[in-house]
Amino acid sequence: MLHPNLQVSKEGDDFPVDIDVARMSELVKGMLDEDNDDDEDTEIPLPNVKAAVLRKVIEFCQHHKGEPMTEIEKPLKSARMGEVVQKWYADFVNVEQVLLFELILAANYMDIKPLLDLTCATVASMIKGKTPEEIRKNVQYCK
Repeated sequence: MLHPNLQVSKEGDDFPVDIDVARMSELVKGMLDEDNDDDEDTEIPLPNVKAAVLRKVIEFCQHHKGEPMTEIEKPLKSARMGEVVQKWYADFVNVEQVLLFELILAANYMDIKPLLDLTCATVASMIKGKTPEEIRKNVQYCK
């Protein structure tokens, strides 16, 4: 199976990825579809995604291929992500806020709907039932 090389040009790190995993990103899928070269090593520049964030994005996509995420009900039925999605996904987004927001940006840029849904739902769960003052106090990006 093809292994496109997703490259983060900022750091220059290469990430070999199975084609079916790479195609979860609509951005990457479009680039692969435009690439008429039969070369097995297709380099796809992702200048807006840091290497550490891309590593997490790939981890998500690989897991999602084997165990698709339960669709997230809207509005959220709980502020606890473990009650909204499977345990692996709840654990996946249990990260520092800075990384969570970087994952949102990467999911949006790379057009990966399940990851964008999960990360945005996580932010929604962080603010669910909170006052504006509590949100400003607890969400780092509001400071």
